[in-house]
Amino acid sequence: MRTRKKILRTALALAVGTIFIAPSQIWCMDASDAPESVTIDLMAELYGPVEFDHLMHTDVASCQDCHHQTTGGEVTDPSCARCHRGTDEGDSVGCSECHVTDRFNATNVKALEDPQLYHFDKPGLKGAYHINCIGCHKTVDGPTGCQDCHTMTDAGEKMFSTGKHAPAKGTSSSGHH
Repeated sequence: MRTRKKILRTALALAVGTIFIAPSQIWCMDASDAPESVTIDLMAELYGPVEFDHLMHTDVASCQDCHHQTTGGEVTDPSCARCHRGTDEGDSVGCSECHVTDRFNATNVKALEDPQLYHFDKPGLKGAYHINCIGCHKTVDGPTGCQDCHTMTDAGEKMFSTGKHAPAKGTSSSGHH
């Protein structure tokens, strides 16, 4: 009887200790909280929207791989951990919460003058998607070509002189003689 009480007290102490030592791991967001798919339409005028199969990606990558320190999980990158160790889960884990669509607008360029700013090299939203996606796809032999994920719109074909807007054979659009 005495041994059983010791075991129960020890188990209770460990359980309570775990709650206080690693709260970010216990209450952090996980893949079951995520949507099955996400529509990425950042460049909708040039490319059709990308239907990102989020559910499939949760089977091959951890939330932290893409969402960095916003999910409440342990920060593993030493550079990030300097400031973000023990960071709580964010109110939103959407990429656009930290990565801006127009990185070179006046407000962001002015903020880069702050000598205390560590994230002066943080990519904009389009850059963040491509760095994360293409980097991982190269590792796992996934699609890496532009049109593997993006269907070009008519406006995109016109801008890039391709498709029905491609120069006729025997002509040059490069401007070289």
